Amino acid sequence: MNTKIVGYEASYRDQLVDIWYRAVCRTHHFLTKEDIAFYKNMVKNEALSSVEVWMEINEKKEPVGFIGLDGTKIEMLFVDPDYHGKGIGSRLLEHAERKYGPNLKVDVNEQNEGAYAFYKRYGFVQTGRSELDGSGRPFPLIHLDLER
Repeated sequence: MNTKIVGYEASYRDQLVDIWYRAVCRTHHFLTKEDIAFYKNMVKNEALSSVEVWMEINEKKEPVGFIGLDGTKIEMLFVDPDYHGKGIGSRLLEHAERKYGPNLKVDVNEQNEGAYAFYKRYGFVQTGRSELDGSGRPFPLIHLDLER
């Protein structure tokens, strides 16, 4: 697969929201349809414009994954479910690490065991836990720091 990482362009917004939606439906089984609709609206109308977004695009110039950064804090990392397991998430993390150094941080939903395992494989370690997510909802978060 011939891909490259490029900066976000607003013309890709709907495609990134679709990647987010399909990835969440595949991995966030603890969320209700109402929860997903709430977060989808947040991603579409706020989240993508409030962080620095980098996308991995394929040879057809279609996004296959993206990462949203607030400095060293990873606010979102989602990969098209059709491309899971192909190294896209790792390449996006490597891009963030090249840009901001090894002091990356991320919060992951406690119930999302696949994401937690992914970050652990990359070298993140747990530094804390919160009972509520960033929007005050009862979805516990595990706080992780990259340890290099």
